[in-house]
Amino acid sequence: MSTQKNYLRPIDFKHGRIDMTHGAGGRAAAQLIDELFAKAFDNAYLRQGHDGALLPLPTEGRLVMAVDGHVISPLFFPGGDIGCLSVHGTVNDVAMSGAKPLYLAASFIIEEGFPLADLKRIVESMAAAAREAGVPVVTGDTKVVEKGKGDGVFISTTGVGIAPPGLCIDGRSAKVGDAILVSGTMGDHGVAVMSLRESLEFETAITSDTAALHMLVQSMLQALPNPSDLHVLRDPTRGGLATTLNEITRQSQVGMMIDESAIPVLPQVDAACELLGLDPLYVANEGKLIAICAPEVADQLLAAMRAHPLGQGAQRIGTVIEDSHCFVQMNTNFGGRRVVDWLSGEQLPRIC
Repeated sequence: MSTQKNYLRPIDFKHGRIDMTHGAGGRAAAQLIDELFAKAFDNAYLRQGHDGALLPLPTEGRLVMAVDGHVISPLFFPGGDIGCLSVHGTVNDVAMSGAKPLYLAASFIIEEGFPLADLKRIVESMAAAAREAGVPVVTGDTKVVEKGKGDGVFISTTGVGIAPPGLCIDGRSAKVGDAILVSGTMGDHGVAVMSLRESLEFETAITSDTAALHMLVQSMLQALPNPSDLHVLRDPTRGGLATTLNEITRQSQVGMMIDESAIPVLPQVDAACELLGLDPLYVANEGKLIAICAPEVADQLLAAMRAHPLGQGAQRIGTVIEDSHCFVQMNTNFGGRRVVDWLSGEQLPRIC
């Protein structure tokens, strides 16, 4: 992000709106960078003022890189907004490899006419989330598209982290007999967004669980004498728990048996799903994870998860089984069994 000084008057963040000059690379664009983005995300790497940041290289371990696009509608929802979500989503993608997130890059696509007050609110939320996570935004880009060619603002973030030497956590590593754990209640984020879209009101508010999970992951790894006993980590975002488990069974060429009674779902989320005709197993979270581990360390790992603020509702929900068809099966509350299959389409569009 390059900057220029000596502007005639400051930007009117209270009443002003984005126009095409803010993305044209001239004085107005530089002023927006200076007065909003550079100020909110301020750090030594960003202050270099280049199109890319010069970063120190880790001395050991492997680099992990993840990129995520955020097109959520509405932009502001109970418990968060597109700004903090764009940080949490990418930090979590890096953390699911057991890596420590180090840096973020951000790209904004903003529609002409978008209120500057809303943009400021989003950027400040994003900056606060990055500071809380300890993962700075070190470089970025801003583009403006004509009115009617976008939908307010889209944000793409890229994260870089470092995975410890010898640690291999990925979707191909689930083994027959492994325990399947979740860190808390399912479906919170997707239902929070949908309840706002549908103007639903409940006695107990439904809020998004959006959060950065890397410190929970580090606590889990530190609790294990052999961190390699943690085989798979995944955050159940778009497509929810069911889709994520199906992805893992396909990658690892195994099956899974889960228990419906063990899967934590908030009563108000369950009620909202019933009202909207949704299955909470397919509804997204943005602050929960799935952990698949060796069975002998399951209780130890579960205790470590519950000791962390973001894992207090952790539960063991099932077991990895041998299955050439790679099915996810579920023992239901009614004493039966059913296949928890892939959805043919997207149950909830634009929830992240």
